Amino acid sequence: MDEAVAMANALDVGLGASVWSSDLDAARDVAARLEAGTVWINKHGNVDPRVPFGGAKQSGYGLEFGVEGLKALGVPR
Repeated sequence: MDEAVAMANALDVGLGASVWSSDLDAARDVAARLEAGTVWINKHGNVDPRVPFGGAKQSGYGLEFGVEGLKALGVPR
């Protein structure tokens, strides 16, 4: 597992990552070590628009979603 985490963290990008395991404690430990904007456990790509979403390293240009992100995209009526 250490080698897999090291390989993932050696990348220049880090938008998102997924950890898949039946051992949730082990999955949380691995997720905490990954250098990515969002890390999912036992799923991938589930984004809640109420929570800011952004990348790490060379991924992305800031945050999307969250209150401020939604205000920037919304048009008051």
